[in-house]
Amino acid sequence: MNAISSFLDNFFKVRSNGSSVKTEVLAGITTFLTMSYIIMVNPDILANTGMDKGAVFVATCLAASLGCMLMGVIANYPIAIAPGMGLNAYFTYSVCIGMNVPWQVALAAVFVSGLLFVALSLARVREAIINGMPKSLKFAITAGIGLFLALIALKSAGVVVAHPVTFISMGDVRNPGVLLAGLGLLMIIALDHFRVRGAIIISILAITLLSMLLGLSQWNGIVGEVPSLAPTFMQMSFKDLFTVQLVSVIFVFFLVDLFDSTGTMIGVAHRAGLLQDGKLPRLKKALLADSTSIVAGAVMGTSSTTAYVESAAGAAAGGKTGLTAVTVGLLFIAALWFSPLAMSVPAYATAPALLYVGVLMVRGLAEIEWDDITEAAPAFLTAVFMPFAYSIADGIAIGFISYALIKLLCGQGKKVPMMVWVVALLWALKFWYFGG
Repeated sequence: MNAISSFLDNFFKVRSNGSSVKTEVLAGITTFLTMSYIIMVNPDILANTGMDKGAVFVATCLAASLGCMLMGVIANYPIAIAPGMGLNAYFTYSVCIGMNVPWQVALAAVFVSGLLFVALSLARVREAIINGMPKSLKFAITAGIGLFLALIALKSAGVVVAHPVTFISMGDVRNPGVLLAGLGLLMIIALDHFRVRGAIIISILAITLLSMLLGLSQWNGIVGEVPSLAPTFMQMSFKDLFTVQLVSVIFVFFLVDLFDSTGTMIGVAHRAGLLQDGKLPRLKKALLADSTSIVAGAVMGTSSTTAYVESAAGAAAGGKTGLTAVTVGLLFIAALWFSPLAMSVPAYATAPALLYVGVLMVRGLAEIEWDDITEAAPAFLTAVFMPFAYSIADGIAIGFISYALIKLLCGQGKKVPMMVWVVALLWALKFWYFGG
């Protein structure tokens, strides 16, 4: 055991980073508990596209494990990776359902966006794009995705329903699923307030158990055989992928993950005290680990992976090296044998998790310069268009276009980064020739 501990210490430079092997392992367990809800939520969301739920469960665990391992071994950071919330919603509700794109083609779009990520990560282009992005739009995109997730959660739990006149309205609050979803959200908030690790997964399991006791859902067991990956493995279809509509989909996958993952990496590294002069020293390696896992995840059958903000929980527990991320990766492998439990979870048990993640993502609105209308208005339009248009892509498009035009009309055109002009023009041409 001492030899193993010594090897891990030397390989991950644990002591030189002011940590210990024990602390790193415990930090990994902490991170896993806070983000393990994804193994239940992701299959539940992607199953709406017609994908096999068991295969998506396996793909989720494997993609997360690989991403964490790469992040830990290549970049040596305590940052966990898994299929991203928001990205899976865009994949399902905007692309597959909204655009009527087969999930096989959507997976191909994720695959191509991952290859683009790999190429741009090696060339440091991702860093250049991030540096040229206005802060207000970065925060607004994150907040808008949070609002989009909230709408999806409320819809799946039956809290809001379709209405022929007002489009949406309040559902029947007496419905058991609605009541259980509300209870789940309150449970997460209370547990988080008292800093209980794993608040989300505790709530999901508790609501699932209560649902079964009330006879509202079926119990499938806890441990079982690992489901087959065959229904989603290598099922990508490149037919008609490079149409203008689907090229825009690839672009959105790229753009959303670009700012989501990089922002998370910077935030977690800051929490762990790993930034040097405000920058992440091995950012190129971290981005390469992230992008490689996107490609692998698409091959296995899941939407884009990204760095998880829940990694901050592990950093708060003392995690400073890649051993924390590797520990998370090993736990995702172990989770493969818990598929019966994941398949037993009803939608109203995972809906509170989406709402809670939405709360966390909307907090970025506080960072926007609301006293500057040329920054505030584009940010507002970006955030509200995502849930109102039921499209993350349209929200991003309106954000870029409005930012460029408002700055120009207010005599501040020179302050608009060239990258924003290029992206705004591309979106404007797309809307003009092909509509929304």
